[in-house]
Amino acid sequence: MSSAEPTEQTGPAVRPHADRDRVPAPAPMPGLAESARLLADSTTTSIALVADALARIEAAQPTLNAFRHLRAEAALAEAAEADRRLAAGERLPLLGVPVAVKDDTDVAGLPTHFGCDGERPPVTADSEAVRRLRAAGAVIVGKTNSCELGQWPFTEGPAFGATRNPWNTDHTPGGSSGGSAAAVAAGLVPAALGSDGAGSVRIPAAWTHLVGIKPQRGRVSVHPHHDAFQGLTVNGPLARTVADAALLLDAAAGAHPDDFHRPPAVRASDAARRDPGRLRIALAWRPPLTLTGAGPDPEVRRAVAALAETLARLGHHVEEARPRYGLIGLTFVPRATAGIAEFAARHPEPALLDPRTRSALRTGTRLGGRVVRAARAREVRQHRRIGALFDASGYDVLLTPTTAAPPPRIGTFDRLSAWRTDVTMAAACPYAWPWNVLGWPGINVPAGFTRSGLPVGAQLLGPSRSEERLIALAAQLEDDLRWYEHRPPIS
Repeated sequence: MSSAEPTEQTGPAVRPHADRDRVPAPAPMPGLAESARLLADSTTTSIALVADALARIEAAQPTLNAFRHLRAEAALAEAAEADRRLAAGERLPLLGVPVAVKDDTDVAGLPTHFGCDGERPPVTADSEAVRRLRAAGAVIVGKTNSCELGQWPFTEGPAFGATRNPWNTDHTPGGSSGGSAAAVAAGLVPAALGSDGAGSVRIPAAWTHLVGIKPQRGRVSVHPHHDAFQGLTVNGPLARTVADAALLLDAAAGAHPDDFHRPPAVRASDAARRDPGRLRIALAWRPPLTLTGAGPDPEVRRAVAALAETLARLGHHVEEARPRYGLIGLTFVPRATAGIAEFAARHPEPALLDPRTRSALRTGTRLGGRVVRAARAREVRQHRRIGALFDASGYDVLLTPTTAAPPPRIGTFDRLSAWRTDVTMAAACPYAWPWNVLGWPGINVPAGFTRSGLPVGAQLLGPSRSEERLIALAAQLEDDLRWYEHRPPIS
């Protein structure tokens, strides 16, 4: 592996190699819960699991390019310490288990590039989410690629190249948590943390056949940012199973003393073992206003319709409905662009930013202040309008496609203007972002594949603080559909 931006504490940053030949697939890596069980039973060691993850990452990097930085030396030292603690009888939920986090997440000793080009010094402290993962015993093996400032549903850029989908390397795994999704789908790590400001966990989960949870705002701290992207962005897990995603959510959840949002705790892992009961589920095909007139691709519609039929067969009442989204997009744009402007303004070399980022920075600067405050003030009314689907109409869950299209080809967004990028992105991904405006939870579940073998997903969306219901329903679907049995060619 070639070196770039080496750090004495943690080893080299990860760069893609030119050779993209596929490597033979090793035996599947155990999932998160299974890894924890094997360690607790002394069936394996943390050093073995971490070394295996690092070897898989190295082998897949020329093909998938999922990681920006590895912590090889530090992770192996932490694994050795975890083995000593396990041998002494200590037990924690993730003690000795390897996991990855996204490039927007502070890990002490590594720079936080957030998909950007240029030099950044290593940060000196972990983010609150990483601190909690470590407190649960997890070993952070590295940081996964993200597009620049998390803006787009693809993970490509001049700083690191293109991250590729393990189901078909000609296609994107999505974004902005595309590196985390590719790493988990390919079996490089058992699970990974992503972040979701407009679908950035759910979209790559849909396009890589994973479970991706966007939790309630504040469920997982975004500290050192107190209100990331004007309250749009939350951290959430990506995993191959509901139980693994729930376990990672339980480990990462919790507030920092400075956090603005503090929802009451949930027990996600308990919910994954619970019968959801008989639910009323609204199926919505029409996306919010996107100015594109886009609806779901026929193959996406077919897959989500089949999943709705499965829910009905499992005893739920499923019927089509139309949420009253109103003009929610007019409040999303100021918040999103103001958030980009806040992050972009911190970049030490603005000339290295993508021209589309600089365009968003200008827009966000114009729409900041009074306009963004007015946009945020409308959230209470949006809760009432859209929440009427649950409160007045009596539905428990909203089901929609996660995306309108299967994963695009690598390079689809190259050389597009800022406007054309936004329009193309809105046409492909019109369904996810309203729940970021509301701050409410949602889960992507695998919905199947196109005829050419590309994964697509469906969203289970709920009202405020409804993660446990959504997780229980997702687990029931998983028991029936057993989507975790399907693995990509690179795994």
